[in-house]
Amino acid sequence: MSQLSDYLENVLINAVLRNTPYSSPATVYVGLFTSDPTDAGTGTEVTGGAYQRMPVTFTAPTDGQVSNSADVLFPIATANWGTITHVGLYDSLSGGHLLFHAPLEFAKTINISSQFKIPQSYLISRLK
Repeated sequence: MSQLSDYLENVLINAVLRNTPYSSPATVYVGLFTSDPTDAGTGTEVTGGAYQRMPVTFTAPTDGQVSNSADVLFPIATANWGTITHVGLYDSLSGGHLLFHAPLEFAKTINISSQFKIPQSYLISRLK
């Protein structure tokens, strides 16, 4: 997960180079997409069928890289969610700002009664 959103790029530039305060989100959430969210956050996020963004915590950074410190388990789908191709990190459970995004290594189709899981250490964010 190495793509920063336009929003986060601007916030970081302002915070570091223009002394504009930025408050990190208290909780970061993972969202699932059926199309590329792009830096602008314009992709198609899953909706309905019991879908919701899930909170995620990360390890301390090493060489500009972090990974999820525990499994991220989404609710069991009560309707077809489609083929998940991308993930994104948000600063809010709903709405909010896209922070990072990336394609999945392998797309995964989630049908009714299926569940999407991101195992511990599989969600990697790096700034390199």
